[in-house]
Amino acid sequence: MSTEHSAAGRIEETDVKASGLKKVVTASMAGTVVEWYEFFLYASAATLVFGKTFFPNSGTELDGIIAAFVTYAVGFVARPIGGIVFGHFGDKFGRKQLLQLSIIMVGVATFLMGCLPTFAEIGYWAPALLVFLRFVQGFAVGGEWGGAVLLVAEHSPSHSRGFWSSWPQSAVPMGNLLATGVLFTLSSTLSQEAFLGWGWRVAFWLSAVIVIVGYYIRTKVQDAPIFIEARKEVAAEKKGYGVAEVFRRYPRGVFTAMGLRFAENILYYLVVTFSITYLKVVVQTDTSRILLLLLVAHFIHFCAVPLVGKLSDAFGRRPVYMAGAILGGSWGFFAFPMMDTANDMVILAAITIGLLFHALMYAGQPSIMAEMFPTRMRYSGVSLGYQVTSIVAGSLAPIIATALLGNFKSSLPVALYLLAACLVTAVSVLFLRETKGISLHDVDAADAKGTADLLAASKK
Repeated sequence: MSTEHSAAGRIEETDVKASGLKKVVTASMAGTVVEWYEFFLYASAATLVFGKTFFPNSGTELDGIIAAFVTYAVGFVARPIGGIVFGHFGDKFGRKQLLQLSIIMVGVATFLMGCLPTFAEIGYWAPALLVFLRFVQGFAVGGEWGGAVLLVAEHSPSHSRGFWSSWPQSAVPMGNLLATGVLFTLSSTLSQEAFLGWGWRVAFWLSAVIVIVGYYIRTKVQDAPIFIEARKEVAAEKKGYGVAEVFRRYPRGVFTAMGLRFAENILYYLVVTFSITYLKVVVQTDTSRILLLLLVAHFIHFCAVPLVGKLSDAFGRRPVYMAGAILGGSWGFFAFPMMDTANDMVILAAITIGLLFHALMYAGQPSIMAEMFPTRMRYSGVSLGYQVTSIVAGSLAPIIATALLGNFKSSLPVALYLLAACLVTAVSVLFLRETKGISLHDVDAADAKGTADLLAASKK
């Protein structure tokens, strides 16, 4: 190990102790749970409620669901825009300030969704207002992820960055767990008429309470010392930052990140969103049963993500990610036949296996992407690589899968669609540099020397 690398490592360890890493992780997770609770709440409601209440009756259940999924996709279109805007100002002013803004924006938008009149009351203004609020929600969530994971990654020691930065990732299934739990409680305690009439709104109104808690916790942390140092250097030397600078200096990193994200994002939304449609429409499973099974699966996913993050520190980013891409490609071929059995335990196994395959890709993303870009443009780089892909991946996955199911009356085309996505990601892994154990100070040093090629040589 070089003297420069050792010195950087000592600086990082000192920074970690001074910052209180566990406190940073808690603050990052608190806001992420809140924001993804609200984002996934919409995903579940799109299948269970919105197709019936905010759109005209077309006579076919799948048509209403597809219409709701289209508004769902609007949030994904807004996410890269939010990622670009938040990334630019997050690199300029800091991760903490932008995270506080994002949690307020998504909270207000979600609360107002619960107040919207239905299609029967105001006609096409109902879906129009829903689309607008969904855009605001997606814009804010687009800025959330990059700031949350970087707040942790930039505080973390090099040898365990994969583990610590995976905790904000585990907050995503926790947010989904919370959203599913609230919907399950409401749907199982209220009649179908009451749930569709007003019960679902309660879940959206609850966002006001948890937003206040998340915002308060985030006021108690500070940006990492490495970011503060980099901001001073940018100001003093007038260095560039933002999306244009990322594309100019690190195009390979951006496109590799997009490829890594492709299959992971599609797999996740097939497992947690399209599965609801499949179980409800094809298997004819009761709504409360579906939500209960998802509740259990989300909890297992939450526990698995940090463990996989630890594996990426032990064995490397590339092999763990490649395992996820290969296994993920097989999921559709056995999962849908398992769901067809209508056996609760078999269905639970199918969903859980899909989420475990997903965790193999998802857990390592924060450390991988943080290690691709220097501090001065890291927020922009990770947000761009992560969020842009969602337009053609997660946003379209439920729509494409539902359309394939409707046209072919079979789950096989959906399985082939997922397999193709996983092949794209597997190829991207082959182009990925192994950065396990690299110092973020070395990443910045390589950037200062004007070459990203030094990154491969600077790792342990």
